[in-house]
Amino acid sequence: MLVALGLGVDLGIAQAGSKIAFTSDRDGNNEIYAMNVDGTNQTNISNNAASDFSASWSPDGSQIAFVSDRDGNYEIYVMNADGTNQTNISNHPSFDCCIPSWSPDGTQIAFASNRGGGNWEIFVMNADGTNQVALTANSGADWFPDWSPDGSQIAFASNTTDWEIYVMNADGTNQVRLTNNLATDWFPSWSPDGSTIAFTSNRDGNDEIYSVDATGTNLTRITNLPANDTFPSWSPIGTQLAFYSNRDGNPEIYVMDADGMNQARITSNVSTDSNPSWSPELSEPVPSMSLRGVIILLTLLLASSLAIQRRRVRRQG
Repeated sequence: MLVALGLGVDLGIAQAGSKIAFTSDRDGNNEIYAMNVDGTNQTNISNNAASDFSASWSPDGSQIAFVSDRDGNYEIYVMNADGTNQTNISNHPSFDCCIPSWSPDGTQIAFASNRGGGNWEIFVMNADGTNQVALTANSGADWFPDWSPDGSQIAFASNTTDWEIYVMNADGTNQVRLTNNLATDWFPSWSPDGSTIAFTSNRDGNDEIYSVDATGTNLTRITNLPANDTFPSWSPIGTQLAFYSNRDGNPEIYVMDADGMNQARITSNVSTDSNPSWSPELSEPVPSMSLRGVIILLTLLLASSLAIQRRRVRRQG
């Protein structure tokens, strides 16, 4: 079921305290934006003349890792969630790219790099950029790492034969292929409970969102339109997916239920909006109450208590 909705739509979602980061070229070059999950309050947070893309939230929502070429080649950067303190953490003459993924405890970041003789492999580093180590060493390109919620595995896409979804232990051992199709399967995204991996495939002629159990079973097609739907990102409680689609003429960000129902567009821009990344639940400050407010509240509670006591006395009389 497709729901045609615009900006500010009430999605009826439980994760209203989270945000969605995404890439947009609406200001003339790729920038990282963040918005509320209903599409409101779209804000450029990277704001740099270079190309910034592929945002990834830290597990506590305080930081965003992303890719930028502002120093002459693609590097992994980290910034605060409001865009401040942008720092190059990979800092290598080779290309470090797509797509950075935080470990669940926030101490490490996985990414892809061609520093190993030109072939793209999956690397991991500490969140400050130290201790950069290759996890794969395959004949094909390995891209798009995504850490499992329990931190024990990393999903990734590899074209050792054709593009397929693989999983491996977090140290690079025990690499296992989950999909087996002559088409392109990539952009894996673990569900928050670790049971399912959503991904993009063109096995039916165009890019669509699919899911597969983490064991490689129960392949399911989630979207089913003639347009291209790609780059899934799970909501923090696993009930919805964000993705981008060109079904309305240009790439826009959409959200849908995890079973593909209630698909809604949340951006509406003539430029390209892509690569969504759903944040974890972001804690909201508890509003403070003035002394006068406290007195009024206590007075109301006392009055309510006295009224209840009077009713009890009348019943007993």
